[in-house]
Amino acid sequence: MKRQALPALILLGLATACTPKVEVALANEPININLNVKIQHEIFIKVDKQLDELFSDASGLF
Repeated sequence: MKRQALPALILLGLATACTPKVEVALANEPININLNVKIQHEIFIKVDKQLDELFSDASGLF
């Protein structure tokens, strides 16, 4: 039984020695996220000529 256990232990030791090691490390500098966002709003108001004249003539309305 000892003769069979010794090669198994050697193989087990070699198998565990070959496993990769993964480390997680923090960065020394803070993470910067640059967002170049351009927000542009264009509002177009179209008024009929009659409504425009109504508002210009009715100065006492407002």
